[in-house]
Amino acid sequence: MERQKLGTNQRSLSNPERRLTGRQTDLSTWLGTGKVTGGDGEGGGTSRRMSHPDRQESALEEESEQDRLNAALAYFKGVKDRTPLRGNDILMKHLNDVEQIGLYRGLPPEGIDVLLNVAVSGMLVDSVCTRLLKCLIPASIVPENAIVKAVSWLCTCKSTATTQVLFLRWLITVFDLIEAKEQLHALYGILFCFVQDEKLSPFICHLLYLLTKKENVKPFRVRKLIDMQTKMGLLPHLQGLLALFKVFCPHLVSLSLPSKAKKYFKNADHHWKEHMSAVKHRNMGSPLTDQQLNLGGAPYQFPARKRKWNANMNLNISSRDHLIGRKDCARNEAFPVEQLHTFNQLLQNIHNLEFPSHMGSVLRSPMLLHYLNCVKDDAALLRLNYWMAQVLHDDCAWYTDKKYNEDEVNAFLDNISNAQQFLQEGFPSCEEFVYKCIPHWNGCFRAQILKFIRWIPLPSSSEMESLFYEPLGQHFFLSSVYFKCSIIETLKEMLQNWLTWHAVYAAKTSTSDSPVYDTLSGLVNAVAELIHFVGRISTIAMHMERSTLLLHFILDFYETVCDMFVKFSLPLVILPPAGVFYPALLSMESVNLNQLCYIMYRYRTNLVAAKGNKLNKKDKMSLNISSQTFQEYNQYMSAMVGCLWTSNAFQQDTHAQGIFLPPEVLERTGVLKCRNSFNIVHHPALMGHAFLFLQEGYNRHKGLSLHLIKGKLWNWYLEYLYMQGMQGLKLFIESSVNRLPSSSQSQVSSKEDHTTLTSQK
Repeated sequence: MERQKLGTNQRSLSNPERRLTGRQTDLSTWLGTGKVTGGDGEGGGTSRRMSHPDRQESALEEESEQDRLNAALAYFKGVKDRTPLRGNDILMKHLNDVEQIGLYRGLPPEGIDVLLNVAVSGMLVDSVCTRLLKCLIPASIVPENAIVKAVSWLCTCKSTATTQVLFLRWLITVFDLIEAKEQLHALYGILFCFVQDEKLSPFICHLLYLLTKKENVKPFRVRKLIDMQTKMGLLPHLQGLLALFKVFCPHLVSLSLPSKAKKYFKNADHHWKEHMSAVKHRNMGSPLTDQQLNLGGAPYQFPARKRKWNANMNLNISSRDHLIGRKDCARNEAFPVEQLHTFNQLLQNIHNLEFPSHMGSVLRSPMLLHYLNCVKDDAALLRLNYWMAQVLHDDCAWYTDKKYNEDEVNAFLDNISNAQQFLQEGFPSCEEFVYKCIPHWNGCFRAQILKFIRWIPLPSSSEMESLFYEPLGQHFFLSSVYFKCSIIETLKEMLQNWLTWHAVYAAKTSTSDSPVYDTLSGLVNAVAELIHFVGRISTIAMHMERSTLLLHFILDFYETVCDMFVKFSLPLVILPPAGVFYPALLSMESVNLNQLCYIMYRYRTNLVAAKGNKLNKKDKMSLNISSQTFQEYNQYMSAMVGCLWTSNAFQQDTHAQGIFLPPEVLERTGVLKCRNSFNIVHHPALMGHAFLFLQEGYNRHKGLSLHLIKGKLWNWYLEYLYMQGMQGLKLFIESSVNRLPSSSQSQVSSKEDHTTLTSQK
């Protein structure tokens, strides 16, 4: 490796082989893995295949680097105070070596200890201290003793304000790589004293935000922050620390703070993040494809991240970094979360656990997710949501034109999706992310975004139409039929989640003063709005696509809608629009026709139950179904019976958007027996079954004529259809058609009728 004298930090990167890729994202640092998109050679993170001589040369080069690093560390360890820079070639040589090796290979823990001590002690000029801090890229971990000594130097004020600020920024960036934090937590009170420093205050607040535990929240600290906010104004870093204090001790913070998570702290310097990511890739390769990305996979180590409760999912960094137990269990020894492997351990030690500072570890740990479900304290969930909102906004928001690594974002979003599936509950931060990204969605991360949509919690805002439905509808109409099917399926699952939530909590509480009933009216309105939205886009989509596959997914949605009252105890009945009903009734696929018959059978069951108030007695909110709903249902039933049973497809339909045709128009068509065109024998979706029925042994000597299926043969044909899986048709006929005795079946088309429902007066 060529030795080179570099006067500045920028010149140290002038060699192309030393240039590090700038395309690594913040999330790459969070994950510590991932493929480098672009770049060439070593700087791009591309794996190299070396021959035997190349490997020997590489080994000699590494040995030379180690010797140079040892010599540089020995020099800086013995450097004296006020060592001059001008004309000091030895200092410049060792400084250049440290910069090249640190930015390319990373520095070992002992190197971090030596160089950090020199940088913050003020023994050298400010420019040298700045260059030393900028090249402090950890190769593995950061020793806690080095951080404690650096904080001690910070208290002496021997270094300049610029160096102090740079040190704090570096400390925030490498926070997750500190091997243990017991001693650093012990310095919480000392660090809090620096909050009053105008230049250091934003970074001190951020560091305290990372360190704060419930026992650190004291009344005098709350008063101090409030006094500063009164004098200095609504500064974001002060609000952030106060917001965290309020989470832990709401009785101490009486201020009204923003309810939604906001960005309290600035992004960390990307200089360290990019180089840390590149060093990680260079030293360990790109193991993303070898990682177990499923929920509950084996934990592995990730490098630093700036956020609160960062994403270092390797909980085995140090067994010394144990969790502190709750005050009510102070007598019991705290149970280290890295030793939590079984559900029995969780049950036995649930009162001795506290969420780790690395909040991202929760996403991949089933035990911690169980804990999150069990505890009643909302602080853990608020912490997780705030951290997640920061990561999603800074590293996954492609619509902000930020650089990101697709594989890394995919892995992170999959972890969140799996965690939501495990919890059977959505995260508010994901809901906000969906609302922000849907208007700019270009189809990327489709699977993950659709999973996020499924778990959108019950909306409390009246802006759902503008935030969600309108932009999603635009994507729906401009997408392929398969994407349309995916969106309809996603909305069906979102509706099921809302209905399940209502059914579970309504069953648990039956008192009139239950808070569940306070949201029942809002739930009914939200569900109705969702169903009407799907009805609108489905009607237009059926005109655009005329796809039987899309119709199947739409009917799946209404299979959930038709049972809302009986199955989910929701006082609401909404029929499908005519633009969905008639394409299904005249469908070319027997599956869709059978599904429509089942849906109409379930609608009848729900309407009968609602009319008799059988289920409504359990609910505080009264169910009032308008006569228009009963009228529309009866119109649909008339059309179905006229088509499938009485062979009056074009005469009995009275719906405004139905298929009624005057007799003179039917005559001009010239179609013989057009009235029979859509009964269960001649219907395009069932005609194939009718031919197969005749081919299997009935009336072979008379030839294959569908007009032969009548009388007893009509009944046998019905039994044949039921054996083919047409159970929806069976339920519909048995519940909605008043059949005559078998002796009169030859005149079935004119003598059978259907039952109707009337609204309750």
